[in-house]
Amino acid sequence: MSQNYQYTLGKHRYQFKNLGDLMAKATPARSGDRLAGVIALSAEHRAAAQMALADLPLKTFLNQTIIPYETDEITRLILDEHDEQAFSTISHLTVGDFRNWLLSDKATSEVLKQICLGVTPEMAAAVSKIMRNQDLILVAKKCHVTTAFRNTIGLPNHLSTRLQPNHPTDDVNGIAASILDGLLYGSGDAVIGINPATDSVAQAVKLMKLMDEVIQTYQIPTQSCVLTHVTNTLEAIELGAPVDLVFQSIGGTEATNTSFGFNLNTLAEAQEAALSLNRGTVGNNVMYFETGQGSSLSANAHHGLDQQTCETRAYAVARKFSPLLVNTVVGFIGPEYLFDGKEITRAGLEDHFCGKLLGLPMGCDVCYTNHAEADQNDMDNLLTLLGVAGCSFVMGIPGSDDIMLNYQTTSFHDALYARRVLGLKAAPEFEKWLMDMAIFRDIDQVILPDDIPNVFKHALKSLPKGRV
Repeated sequence: MSQNYQYTLGKHRYQFKNLGDLMAKATPARSGDRLAGVIALSAEHRAAAQMALADLPLKTFLNQTIIPYETDEITRLILDEHDEQAFSTISHLTVGDFRNWLLSDKATSEVLKQICLGVTPEMAAAVSKIMRNQDLILVAKKCHVTTAFRNTIGLPNHLSTRLQPNHPTDDVNGIAASILDGLLYGSGDAVIGINPATDSVAQAVKLMKLMDEVIQTYQIPTQSCVLTHVTNTLEAIELGAPVDLVFQSIGGTEATNTSFGFNLNTLAEAQEAALSLNRGTVGNNVMYFETGQGSSLSANAHHGLDQQTCETRAYAVARKFSPLLVNTVVGFIGPEYLFDGKEITRAGLEDHFCGKLLGLPMGCDVCYTNHAEADQNDMDNLLTLLGVAGCSFVMGIPGSDDIMLNYQTTSFHDALYARRVLGLKAAPEFEKWLMDMAIFRDIDQVILPDDIPNVFKHALKSLPKGRV
């Protein structure tokens, strides 16, 4: 049932036509919401919406839907699988009270883990809209989410990396060189993950075999993934390919995911197929999801909602399938959705907070496109803030420049910087491998280029022949 909301601020009474409109008007300003026509008209308008939202009982989100239950499978997923017992601890709170509770010492890591299944995406999105950046960092830091496949991701005081050796023509030599470069910087414990240049299943299988050869030859305690469409991965599994993780970009509305060419049943089938391969050694989290603010708007599937609320609803999809990794590709869609470094930073902190609060192993692709009002210094700032906030993993790309996807992100060196300055470690199994292979002399030092371990020297010599 739709309900109007209002709030009087000074001499002006502000009206909000429904819950979705209230959420949108309360959202910190960003270009995507302006493009969608849902943004607050002034700072005072936004403040009124935030104050009205703060007074709203959390139970409201269980009694009112922002997308109808009958027409959206994500809404049905959120409500049908809501854990009432987990919610009981916070069920008496308003959104504002929830913020205060999250920031209090009552909300310990253990308690936050107990309540996560009682928090809906809309509750998480709502409370994030009335939080400062430091609030988002503090609470996310307390949320500990660990997952495992061939190593353990998300332990406190750890920061993992996705080694992303993309190449514009999927050249085996170029990919192999990037993998080697990343490993020598201690990158790749979250996943060695390639965005293929084509949608060819045969090419995806070729890349899967390449990464599997590297992992098996050097007994690396990590996992691989070709970031192709979920249906392509299903076909690859049927062909006998060495699939570790199943990837899919996901959105927060059924219409978004339909435009992406899948639904919840597709993901369930893929998860079952990957689990049947039994390739994990220390765990069985086999899914990898990527999201990004603006994806529903770009698909014209946002139902008049703000982009951050749509983004957080995508985390319900991720949570359903117990993923090893989830990351927001925060600045990838472009300045039409997040205009500059300030908006990208805010969005990255919001996404990380909401994902962790909902119980997800949340990472972030700290990135921007070349036509955004942002630069690498903005990314340094966000990377550092996310490291403080307990981010599970970030990207590692040669020189921070993805020459296949044409965007700027974080490099192997950037990830190493974050680990060193914040005292963070790689996944324990991977860290041990780095030491055993003499890639790290000790926990803080990387082997210099002229002192590459003997075990890798033959790989360098044989690269021109396309072998690893």
